[in-house]
Amino acid sequence: MSIRPWVVVEAPDSRGLRRVTRGSETVGSAWSPSDLRRILRRLDFPDDVDLDDTAFICWRGGGSDTWPDRPWRRRATLVVMTVGLLASLVLSAMVGWPDAAGALTFAQRMTGVLFVLTGLVQGLAAAMALDYWGRRQFRISGAIVLLGVLIALATDSLLLFMWLEETEYTPYLLMFLPLWCWSVWALVVLVREDCWKGVPRPKRFAAGVVVTALLTGVSLAYSTMYQPTAAPMHLSLKAKFGAARADRGVPFIHVPLSLHMKNTGGIPVYITNDIYTVRGRDATYSEIRGNQEMLREWRESAGRGTTLGDVERYTDDLRGTIISSGHVYGPGTWLEVGQEYSVEHVFQIPKDAPFGTVAVTMQISYMRKDRGKLDVDKFKNPHYTWRPSEEGYYCRWESCGQQLVYSGRVRHNNNLINVTRKPRFLWATWVPGRRPLAAVSSLSHWERRLSANEVRREQDRYGAARVRAEAEVPVTELLRSAGL
Repeated sequence: MSIRPWVVVEAPDSRGLRRVTRGSETVGSAWSPSDLRRILRRLDFPDDVDLDDTAFICWRGGGSDTWPDRPWRRRATLVVMTVGLLASLVLSAMVGWPDAAGALTFAQRMTGVLFVLTGLVQGLAAAMALDYWGRRQFRISGAIVLLGVLIALATDSLLLFMWLEETEYTPYLLMFLPLWCWSVWALVVLVREDCWKGVPRPKRFAAGVVVTALLTGVSLAYSTMYQPTAAPMHLSLKAKFGAARADRGVPFIHVPLSLHMKNTGGIPVYITNDIYTVRGRDATYSEIRGNQEMLREWRESAGRGTTLGDVERYTDDLRGTIISSGHVYGPGTWLEVGQEYSVEHVFQIPKDAPFGTVAVTMQISYMRKDRGKLDVDKFKNPHYTWRPSEEGYYCRWESCGQQLVYSGRVRHNNNLINVTRKPRFLWATWVPGRRPLAAVSSLSHWERRLSANEVRREQDRYGAARVRAEAEVPVTELLRSAGL
């Protein structure tokens, strides 16, 4: 008869779990005497077997009364760790999915996909946490949990760093700030437990984590800094007067005007505001005068607000009169790369017009489409400030004049910015004959004044710019083409 015990109960590990073997085979692990009895019943031992009977059981590192497991502490740690990993999964998906599904550039889509993949790793880590704080049937479960926590710490640190740049309230702050605190706690817990001990090659695992972090950082830097500024942005504008035609029924001549724009840059753009203005220029002609006299007359003319900004030696009192003004393409439209748009207008001037020349100015405000996504359906509808029915936009004309106001939500194409900032709105105001205004701001109400510093900052962030073109023709040439 063999004197070898049937069952060996090993010494408890750092958590209090005791491995149970029979011969060279591991048959289970036990947290408590009740766990051990379940294992013994599975091995056909009687229910009332004496645990201190050394003929059947050999105890190592403590007897039948040595069970250091603290179940409530272990289960609480498991619950907090699992909930944190699952919350980090949700946050990574919320940050990454909009870019993965709808970003306009490949780099931004890959950044979104990267966040979604890190979320999947955190989901796997949450599943492995059940094993690591359980019976540890998988040797690498602790390393996977550690990887998920490191990803959460890196993601939350990035979001927190970006939020600290402007410290604006956003609902996502209620997620990534507590998760950052949780990830620091989780990392301390895992380091104390030496959770990487089960990894076959811990150095390779650490190298893989470092390489993954570097690739993630390079991808984020490329998508947020280099790529959006590398692609050129340029609009080509052209304005041209056609041959005038006389109307025998009325003392006017009809002047055709061609306006043309083309996106000659490397990225699509939104048209945020535009205007064309035709002015007739008249002046009082004078004798040749000196430079000082010429500049004095220009200053006086500019002080009255009637000058076009020109100065000429042979003219006094330059004045510009608005003849025609309107939109070119319209706010809320866009131009793809290589796309062009042309429109023909006709305006009238009297046959005996006092103008020496007629000039047209075309001004376009636009924004990079690879930086932001504009709610064009809402933005392209104008609001009339002089109508009392326009709630939120009405303003007495004595105070605000008569303006058209365009407003719509704009989202940055890098969703990291959206989750760490307040919502942004694109505002545009239009008045005939004036320079069109367009700005991105966090203000959601038109009555409040926009901050100049914020407008400049958001102009760089969303890639906003303006371009203009001008053309001028003598009135005598128009009259000659009309046969007068």
